[in-house]
Amino acid sequence: MKLEGIRVLDLSLFLPGPLLTQMMADHGAEVIKLEPINGGEPNREIGARRADGVTVYFQNTHRGKKSVQLNLKTEAGREALLKLAESADVMIEAFRPGVVKRLGVDAETVRARNPRLVYCSISAFGQDGPYVKRPAHDLATEALAGVLSCNIGADGAPTIPGIANADMLSATMGLSAILMALLRRTETGQGDTIDLSMMDSLMAAMPNLLGTVFAEKKMPVVRHERTWGGNAMYNIYTTADAKHIVLGGAEMHFAKAILTKLGRPDLIEACEPPPGPTQQPAIDFLRETFATKTQAEWVEWFQDVDAAFAPVNDLRQACDDPQLRHRGMIFEDANGFEHVGIPMKFAEEPGRANTALPRLSEHTESLLRELGYTDAELTAMRAEGVF
Repeated sequence: MKLEGIRVLDLSLFLPGPLLTQMMADHGAEVIKLEPINGGEPNREIGARRADGVTVYFQNTHRGKKSVQLNLKTEAGREALLKLAESADVMIEAFRPGVVKRLGVDAETVRARNPRLVYCSISAFGQDGPYVKRPAHDLATEALAGVLSCNIGADGAPTIPGIANADMLSATMGLSAILMALLRRTETGQGDTIDLSMMDSLMAAMPNLLGTVFAEKKMPVVRHERTWGGNAMYNIYTTADAKHIVLGGAEMHFAKAILTKLGRPDLIEACEPPPGPTQQPAIDFLRETFATKTQAEWVEWFQDVDAAFAPVNDLRQACDDPQLRHRGMIFEDANGFEHVGIPMKFAEEPGRANTALPRLSEHTESLLRELGYTDAELTAMRAEGVF
């Protein structure tokens, strides 16, 4: 697999870092997860559990990893981590800025002992700037980045997005940055230090949304924008059974195909750019029309229409969707537990999901022995509360 031979030391918690390192594990990296002494990774306890007691959240962020616990507030625990870092290619942390410095495992300290290491810090706002000490998770960064102001519900107020966008974007951008640094290391022999901000990641994901903001220096009217409800052919409609469908392509040939079959070719012109009030007659007609049949009836109706159409699945329906099943994005293990699959599909050396999950601290002693610690030293460290 692509990342065989790469050792990753993961100090992060919750979603961005753990998802990033799981993607690396799926492609062959050895991922060593450092879990807190006081209970371990929080998502071991968050959300619904499988029949065997494992949370689905933990299952889908920690497969194929090794678990280590070290008390970094002890000198011996800190030194053990630094020795692990000497053997690693990548180290990831997601503490508040300044915490790793206090613990003595910051990028400068760690890379002094291993210059080939790629050290990645993930934080809400980055390692500098006026918000550097401000606590935040995904939702707060989405609010400050302006994303939430565009996610408007039926009541006209901002609503919580269905996906933790800042978390997911920082995970994928972090993976890209790490792989860039590893690629460059093949030329220079040197690692690098990565400062990844969740808020930065959100802003970088909005090049198609900033037209009015940049060109006219003002906030757009959300409901008039092309991808936020101002386009008749890019919109969500309610069906007779209180379910929903979407039209997801604003190209004019889609408008022509749909409105011609509906007997309203006169409304095709209303679907021409720009989005906004001029498209309202087509939007009003489609709202009235789609409310006359059930979602299933509209799925059947669109079978012979060349248009970007889809029913709105719930999450259970999505996990049973034949396309996702065919692509292996939902699969069952030998025990019948469902898992999220691997999205990056290589023709050569494809990834492989190792569904084995580490018990808390399962690999602490074996990895320390690998570093040269003796049984007597391990006994003393355990007595001192190092692990």
